[in-house]
Amino acid sequence: MAKRDPTDHALATIASILDLGDSRRTAQKPVRADKAPAPVPPDADGYCKVGPGPMEAIRFKWTVRRADGDQYFVDETIGENATAIVSGPMDREAAIKFVDDRENDARKRFEQLRHEMAGHAAAHDATRKSDL
Repeated sequence: MAKRDPTDHALATIASILDLGDSRRTAQKPVRADKAPAPVPPDADGYCKVGPGPMEAIRFKWTVRRADGDQYFVDETIGENATAIVSGPMDREAAIKFVDDRENDARKRFEQLRHEMAGHAAAHDATRKSDL
């Protein structure tokens, strides 16, 4: 069995929460868009990015931490009280790239999911109107 990316599960959860089948829902809250690049500390320890999402409890967070020498690890969590999935050891540049790549992938997946859901909602509304 192939190892699944934990992002897939979180995005599926987001999709189920944001299901637009509820007719009382007319507008969505805007997605947080932090476009400013995160500052990289000189030793990269504490470099952090947070993924997109409507709820803090299911939002991804990637944090670089420095170990002995020039070894770095990345802690990946979902929500505030989750146990971290640890990746590493790696060098400073690899840790920063890892965080940037994971955040970029999560943002792309979230946007794709959001567009799919918007299309699903539009199709659902069109079907419902034709039934009237």
